[in-house]
Amino acid sequence: MRFSSIVIAFAALLNVGVAVAQQAAKTPLTNHADSVAYAFGVSIGEDLKRTGIKEVNTEVMAEAVAAALAGEETGFDADLIRELIVRTVTEAKEQLDGRLKGEADAFMESNGRREGVKTTASGLQYEVVREGAGEKPTPADTVTVHYRGELSDGKVFDSSYDRGEPVTFELGRVIAGWQEGLQLMTAGAHYRIYVPYELAYGEQGAGPDIPPFSPLIFDIELITVKKGAAEAPAIAEPINEPAR
Repeated sequence: MRFSSIVIAFAALLNVGVAVAQQAAKTPLTNHADSVAYAFGVSIGEDLKRTGIKEVNTEVMAEAVAAALAGEETGFDADLIRELIVRTVTEAKEQLDGRLKGEADAFMESNGRREGVKTTASGLQYEVVREGAGEKPTPADTVTVHYRGELSDGKVFDSSYDRGEPVTFELGRVIAGWQEGLQLMTAGAHYRIYVPYELAYGEQGAGPDIPPFSPLIFDIELITVKKGAAEAPAIAEPINEPAR
């Protein structure tokens, strides 16, 4: 595609996005400056929400933004601003983390009591959908699998089934939960594994689709095991590349 075509396509998408925002905004967005202001507001609101801050006096915030842009005296120096923001964000994040951790622990505890679910010493849980008859992999081996990854609420965040082809990778280069779970399987097996956040992406999560403290559920079919690491792609992130 030529550069001019890319620019035209991007402009068209931008116009569509602005039109959607105009429909969503309670105050009419009559020009480009209005759309920019709305975009800043959405971005700030989403950032605050991600930190765990649920309520903000938006009228006071708008007044402060207007004063700062106009260069007016606000009565707040840089140290006070920093102290207020850091303290508030820290407290909100601690509360959010506590809630997410509690929900994750409760899910794993409840799931572990279900019939057919087994729990390993590390806390990994699994159930056998179908046993295989081939070799078991080691971290040094290259495996080919089909899989589907879900959050504990059932939201699918990644799936080789949806892409229509399995993936191949060196087992020792993926998250701990996958390494342990796949070593329980033999080629031809189909397991469902439940990975506690400690064996997945931890307290930070990964990208926009995997929140902090997320236990992950994977349906995995182990198709083949090739002994010894081959030249397989390294998979480190769960969004743009297959998640494991």
